[in-house]
Amino acid sequence: MGEQGRGVGGHHPSTKKITGPLLRPSADRIRNIAIIAHIDHGKSTLADRLIQICGGLTNREMRDQVLDSMELERERGITIKAQTVTLHYKARDGHTYILNFMDTPGHVDFSYEVSRSLSACEGAILLVDSSQGVEAQTLANTYTAVELGVEVLPVLNKIDLPQAEPARVQAEIEDLIGLPAGDCLPISAKNGEGINALLETLVHRIPPPKGRRAAPLQALIVDSWFNAYTGVISLVRVVNGEVNQGDRIIVASKGAAYKAEELGTFTPKKHPQPGLAAGEIGYVSASIKDIQGAPVGDSLIGDTKTRPLPGLRKIQPRIFAGFFPVDSGRFPALRDALDRLSLNDASLTRQPINSSALGAGFRLGLLGLLHLDIVRARLEREYQLDILTTTPDVAYRAHLKNGARVEIDAPDKMPAKSELVSIEEPIANVTLLTAPKYLGAVLHLCQEYRGRQRSIKHHTTQVTVEYELPLGELMVNFFDRLNAVTSGYASMDYRLGGYKPVKLVKMDILINGRAVDALARLTYADRAPGLGRAYVEKLKTIIPRQLFAVALQAAIGSKIIARATVSALRKNVTAKCYGGDVTRKRKLLDKQRRGKKRMKVIGNVEVPPEAFVTLLTDDLT
Repeated sequence: MGEQGRGVGGHHPSTKKITGPLLRPSADRIRNIAIIAHIDHGKSTLADRLIQICGGLTNREMRDQVLDSMELERERGITIKAQTVTLHYKARDGHTYILNFMDTPGHVDFSYEVSRSLSACEGAILLVDSSQGVEAQTLANTYTAVELGVEVLPVLNKIDLPQAEPARVQAEIEDLIGLPAGDCLPISAKNGEGINALLETLVHRIPPPKGRRAAPLQALIVDSWFNAYTGVISLVRVVNGEVNQGDRIIVASKGAAYKAEELGTFTPKKHPQPGLAAGEIGYVSASIKDIQGAPVGDSLIGDTKTRPLPGLRKIQPRIFAGFFPVDSGRFPALRDALDRLSLNDASLTRQPINSSALGAGFRLGLLGLLHLDIVRARLEREYQLDILTTTPDVAYRAHLKNGARVEIDAPDKMPAKSELVSIEEPIANVTLLTAPKYLGAVLHLCQEYRGRQRSIKHHTTQVTVEYELPLGELMVNFFDRLNAVTSGYASMDYRLGGYKPVKLVKMDILINGRAVDALARLTYADRAPGLGRAYVEKLKTIIPRQLFAVALQAAIGSKIIARATVSALRKNVTAKCYGGDVTRKRKLLDKQRRGKKRMKVIGNVEVPPEAFVTLLTDDLT
């Protein structure tokens, strides 16, 4: 979202004092609800209808996927950031309820956004496409909600489609998820059918928030973003107490005190309020100029005697990749951009690195390949940076002879062979849902990726397959292959499930005997020869020819496993000889040969930037 804020149109927060008595709604009239589903099951469309029916925006202000405020979200048709909207609904019992909805992402790479939203809510709408049925992420979201003690309400969407099969999907929900099929509400988010019945069910089924308004302030920071005018703005769930405009607040982990200058909610337009009380979700602006001044998962408290909240569970990165600016002079701009992105994306980690070939950059920890792609696209679009991304790696675990254990998330962190006892790779517990006719193809694919079968369960219309797969294999192109072999009729979710021993090696690429650190790779021992041949053959087509032959080699330690040669350019030194004795030509050719030999020893081969781009972005595995 860059610096645009969260309101429609990107309005900057006002610091205008809000006058009048603080009349907050009763806590038993508040409902905090997350909307969770598999990707493309209609979450954003449902949010549109709820906003329209509850009057959050006028018809003139409405547009499709109004909560998907990023250009990337609208372009790709996916939700990346969890967005909040506060709506007022007058129920049939005559009372007006405040409904705080959170539209969350559906892709597995953004599951951390879902867990953060659920931690701020008492209820969740589990949206299932009645034409596609239950998918893997549906199961994962339900498990997360149950773990957090959230009331889950299953809802069948797209019942207006000709291919909708509500009876079948109800049976799947009961069979696969374990929720009573009779609780499923049929709706069509597109045309508004069943939305009023859904709202009535929500106000009666979802419990109101707990918390004491007379207690000292305790508010959980669910999200934060940076505004160039007012500093850090935080989305908070007030658990206990209340915070009013002008109050002194403290960021618990930092110990820094600030004055709450503006508070409010999103309708989804920014709507300033005189304060927020226990049970409410809204934003707080306090002129925090330090980008890391209000981290996600932290607490806002009123005084140092108040204990902070437990916070949000931190998630470990699953893959690591180097990010370098194509123009080395843009490194400070990259650093500032990542500071702001990491504030808005709490699952993103980074550490500075330096490459002799690519210059200064950062090694980012990410949740998956889509997360990597989105971060790179945001850096390019929102901050106008040209980025070079290295091949992603997972974090391996090495046990050393001195008893130490180290993480290997980059080739340069690989310990010497003499120091190693063993290396372990991370394992993912993968759940796949597919149609029975594709079961054989799915099993064959999992075996090809070194998977170990855990279970197979046949349901009414689908099959659940559980496998243990190396995370490194999963991150190559497994999902694309899965879609190919099942014609798109399969879904996948995974969770980290421990470590297992693996034979891992570091493969170096040598150009004229000199190792190029940016081209080093971590790979499995049995795949190293094939990968090495692919690397040097590709490099042979990219490296410009010199006046001397250039040796390209792939090596593991001191052992050369692949080689190619870029042949030398030949200057015709005998062109000026128009006759005479043949020894004249031989002398000139011998002199040229000795010169090429000497040049090969002292000559320096410059690797063009496009070579790195090609090698680091092409899939050579």
